[in-house]
Amino acid sequence: MFSGAQVSLYPMADDFVRIILGSLSALDPYRERFRIETDDISTLLVGPPEELFPAMRDLHVAASRNSVHCVLHATVSRGCPGEPDDPICTPIGNRSTEMPLGRRIDGALRAATGATRIGQDVAAQLSLYPLGAGHHMDEIYGCIDFLKRSGVFGKSKNFCTTLRGDAGPVFATLSEAFLRFGSPEGHLALDLTVSANSPTAR
Repeated sequence: MFSGAQVSLYPMADDFVRIILGSLSALDPYRERFRIETDDISTLLVGPPEELFPAMRDLHVAASRNSVHCVLHATVSRGCPGEPDDPICTPIGNRSTEMPLGRRIDGALRAATGATRIGQDVAAQLSLYPLGAGHHMDEIYGCIDFLKRSGVFGKSKNFCTTLRGDAGPVFATLSEAFLRFGSPEGHLALDLTVSANSPTAR
């Protein structure tokens, strides 16, 4: 298994360099379990799939402190056939994608419902791409059903679904979408944009 994300931060502030570099310390608790590489475009996170979204949550919340309008964009992937298996990416939980779709939806709802609130409101747009799955639309529709029942559903849009709410439940819902849907042997990709403190939301 290979799982990881390419993550970019876009703080809308004059001191964006300080904000981006300062927020990277939020990844320190994950460094023993992750391979983390930062360049001038993005930060690569490679590690256990269950911890990718908590790490991105902490990074984004750190960059959004003091009401800074900040956008996080990420391409998240698991099971990419072009990447070698990596022991660091071994799943650490019991979220199986092999059980029937209805049971996976119920499990995702239970897991996301108990998420701790962070105190930072966010809006997120995600698109899920189950690659190499014979019934990929069933997986997409199942994921959308879960998102609509998650408690943080915003609306469906062309090519994506919007979530709104506290960063804790929103990122927990995103994580469950990534972990529970798609073929267990197939490649799954998720395109994600998260915004905090947007002036248009006011």
